[in-house]
Amino acid sequence: MEPLTIVLFVVGLTLLVAGAELLVRGASRIAVTFGVSPLVVGLTIVAFGTSSPEMAVSVSSAYGGSADVAVGNVVGSNIFNVLLILGLSALVAPLVVSQQLVRRDVPLMIGISVLLLVLAMDGQIGRLDGILLFGGVVAYTAAAIIGSRRATRQLQEEYAEEFGEADKSTGSLLYDAGRVVVGLVLLVIGSEWLVDGATQAAEALRVSDLVIGLTLVAAGTSMPELATSIVASIRGERDIAVGNVVGSNIFNILSVLGASSLVAPVAIPVADSAMRVDIPVMIAVALACLPIFFTGWVIARWEGALLIAMYGGYVLYLYLDATDNGALGLFAIATLGFVLPVVAAVLAVLGYRAFREERRNGHRTAA
Repeated sequence: MEPLTIVLFVVGLTLLVAGAELLVRGASRIAVTFGVSPLVVGLTIVAFGTSSPEMAVSVSSAYGGSADVAVGNVVGSNIFNVLLILGLSALVAPLVVSQQLVRRDVPLMIGISVLLLVLAMDGQIGRLDGILLFGGVVAYTAAAIIGSRRATRQLQEEYAEEFGEADKSTGSLLYDAGRVVVGLVLLVIGSEWLVDGATQAAEALRVSDLVIGLTLVAAGTSMPELATSIVASIRGERDIAVGNVVGSNIFNILSVLGASSLVAPVAIPVADSAMRVDIPVMIAVALACLPIFFTGWVIARWEGALLIAMYGGYVLYLYLDATDNGALGLFAIATLGFVLPVVAAVLAVLGYRAFREERRNGHRTAA
């Protein structure tokens, strides 16, 4: 692999992470200054800001004709966000899960993931599909604004601690606006260099753009979510850590793929392997969130370790498949025939017990 390829990838990734951080901080402070609810800031601006590397890379890839990178980046990032980011965050400290997240946002994430599979059944994501997806962002944002009226005082205090108290002075506003502009510039430059580096890496390693998008690019563009969630977990803001991941996954599909399909010269093709394996894995991961989140409204450390192990298994499958390794068949039989059914059964039992306990407590409260 050419040294320039590695340099392009690393520098592009660095610019993406730095740009996303500036964008999130600046936009969040401006929003709070003008009276936008912390809940809206969290569900929209922060989620969109941490998804901005995925947006920049996928739009740039789609416009430049590297469609597999665009699709793989979104699908791979969503898998990475839940399995590795939540897993690592839970290992730092058990994560608190709000009831609103389980009752509204996680089912929405599951529904949107299934919608992507349905839209891609014709082998592509066209402009009409993009309009539908991007329209979903508008609807989701509007719902967040309406729901912001119910923002709790604790949530307001958490975001005040994370982003600082509102400062309406002209100098502060100009400073925050400058951070947003610089962040956007870094995102644009970083995305171009990252895509160039990733494409050259795919050619050098003799693997498809889809595999590179699902792994290297997805991990790279998910760095803002990783940093945000782990820092939030360390600081004790553990519900924000979970909300950031779920909100980012929703934005990845709706806004990133929606925008990418709108700017692409032609419809974005979806590879057969993505339809057979990667998108179904993304849906399964989203479904797994319900029983894990529902068990005591906490993601325990052992559940975090389970999520990390599942991501390790997924990456191992991608490696065996990309290299045509003879062990792929045995790995698939062991995974599909034993490991996944056992994990699904355990999660189903735990989720059912937690559901019964929740109903029992609800009846006691009503009585």
